[in-house]
Amino acid sequence: MIKVLVADDQTLIRAGLAALIRAAPGLQVVAEADDGEQAVRLAATTRPHVILMDIRMPTMDGITATQHILAAAEPPPPQVLILTTFDIDAYVYQALRAGACGFLLKETQPERLLAAIHTVAAGDSLLSPGLIQRLIETFHPEPGTSPPVPGLAPLTSRETEVLTLVGRALSNAAIATRLQVSEATVKTHLNRAMTKLGLSSRAQTVAFAYESGLVSPRRP
Repeated sequence: MIKVLVADDQTLIRAGLAALIRAAPGLQVVAEADDGEQAVRLAATTRPHVILMDIRMPTMDGITATQHILAAAEPPPPQVLILTTFDIDAYVYQALRAGACGFLLKETQPERLLAAIHTVAAGDSLLSPGLIQRLIETFHPEPGTSPPVPGLAPLTSRETEVLTLVGRALSNAAIATRLQVSEATVKTHLNRAMTKLGLSSRAQTVAFAYESGLVSPRRP
């Protein structure tokens, strides 16, 4: 059973999402939050597998709430799926940097929303590597203007190599072919690197690869 927390300040939307999820097999709504601070508290007590998180909420916005939730979460962390009425690339970039693993508009069809919950619960991202790369190359700050990121010293040379290739938008299969190892080995190295660096999603890992200097954005 996939446990879901729904966070949205609009009562009708929140109730509609919760009703849709409760009616779906294999899904369970464990909590509903009407602002970011409440979402942080409920995530800590209910430990959902997936969080549907609105971006614009009072008291604390969804992106900030995502950062707090993932920073405090015990492993495995919840998968945060951002829901919004605003189709703005800058929001997508901010969300993936915060650790969100997916991004959907609230006008998304119910079937796609339910499928997305299952997708992120399985540990997959809804954002394609190519899209992630484009967003980072568009919105990533110029070198020297972004906050410092954790150092790479804890990583082995192979973990660093895998992290770099993930940052270049390669899939696990492509990385395995490049390094002449199995996909399982790639996944092991990637999971260890993410754990050492405190990263919670593949999208966030791609962003880290740019911010740490492992990968350089292509600029006009």
